[in-house]
Amino acid sequence: MEFTNKLNTLSSRSRQLGPSLQTEEATKNALVMPFLSTILGYDVFDPTEVIPEFTADVGTKKGEKVDYALVKDNQVQILVECKKYSESLSVQHASQLFRYFAATQARIAILTNGHQYLFFTDLDAPNKMDEKPFLQLDLEDIDEHAIPEIAKMTKQSFNLDSILNAAEELKYVQQTKSILNTQYKNPEDDFVRFFAARIYNGVLTQKVRDQFSAIVTKALNQYISDKINDRLKTAMDNTGPTIAPIVPEDENSNAEELKETTITTTEEEIEGFYLVLSIIRTSIDSNRIAYRDTQSYFGILVDDNNRKPICRLHFNRAQKYIGLFDEEKKETRHPITKLDDIFQFSTQLVATANTYS
Repeated sequence: MEFTNKLNTLSSRSRQLGPSLQTEEATKNALVMPFLSTILGYDVFDPTEVIPEFTADVGTKKGEKVDYALVKDNQVQILVECKKYSESLSVQHASQLFRYFAATQARIAILTNGHQYLFFTDLDAPNKMDEKPFLQLDLEDIDEHAIPEIAKMTKQSFNLDSILNAAEELKYVQQTKSILNTQYKNPEDDFVRFFAARIYNGVLTQKVRDQFSAIVTKALNQYISDKINDRLKTAMDNTGPTIAPIVPEDENSNAEELKETTITTTEEEIEGFYLVLSIIRTSIDSNRIAYRDTQSYFGILVDDNNRKPICRLHFNRAQKYIGLFDEEKKETRHPITKLDDIFQFSTQLVATANTYS
C-alpha cells in the first residue's frame, strides 16, 4: 500500500507539473529523479548509486552518454534514457540504450519522458536489447498489474533472475492486451469472422460481416462493463463501506421532517458512488466512505460527515453534473453526459480524498 501511495503521489505531481516542463532537463529534475529516488529507492545524490551522464566508449563512437546508470552491488544494473515530457516515446528514441546495452553488463533499460516508462531487456537475443518493452508504466494512467512488477526493480528488492523470469510473460501479455485494445476499438475482419462463424449458420457475406462488426463491438463493450460492475460490487462486499442513512439537506431537520421527506436513490447514483469509491479507495480506507442522498444532490462523504465532502452527484435533472470541492469546501459543478465521465476527474477526487487521509 505504501508503494502504491508513492506512485499515486508522483502521479499527481506529473499531472500538475507535466504541462509546464518544456525541456529534457526540467523533466529529469521534476519527475525522473523523484521516480529514481522515491519509487526505485536510489540515492540520486550518491554517484556510487546513480551515475548521471554515464559515459562509455561504444565501438567507434567515443564519449556517448546515457542519462543515468543505476548501480547495485558495484555493478551497473539499469540504464535510463530520458526525453522531455511532451515527447512521444518510440524505439527510435532508444538508439543510445541499444548501443550501451551491448557495452555494459546491464540487463534492464528504461526509456522515459517523465510520466511514461518503458522497460526493456534482452529476451529475443542475448546482449541485444529488445525492440519492444516487456513492461510499461504510465504515471498518469497507472495499470495496477504493473505495480508489483515495478516493485521488483526497486533497490531494496532488486533480483535480476526474478525480473527476467517474469519479463517474457509480461512482454507477451502486454502485446496481447495491446491487440485486444485495438480489436476493442475497431475490430478487424478476421476477429469479427471468428465470432460470426460460431454464431451465424448462414453464409458470411459482406453484409453479414458488417452487421457482426457492430454486434461484436457492442458485445465487447457490454462484457467489459459487466466485469467492471461485478468487480466493484465484489470489492464493496469485501470491504463493507458505510452506507449512510437517507437524510434531508438540512442537518437540523427533526425526525418528523425526515419521515415526510421523499427521496429515491437511483441505481445510477449507486453506480456513481461505486465509481468514485474505485478511484479514491487507494488513497483512503473504503470503510470511511459513505453517501447521503438528498432531494437536490447525492453526496459522497468521508466518515459520514457533511464537513468532509468528496463530491456531489447532481443526477436528478436532464443535464447531469459532478460537484467538486476546493480547499475552502466551495463546490464547483462540472457537466457530464455519462457515468464514465467521472474518471476524467480522478486527479481532483484523489486530491480531495488525500486531505482527509
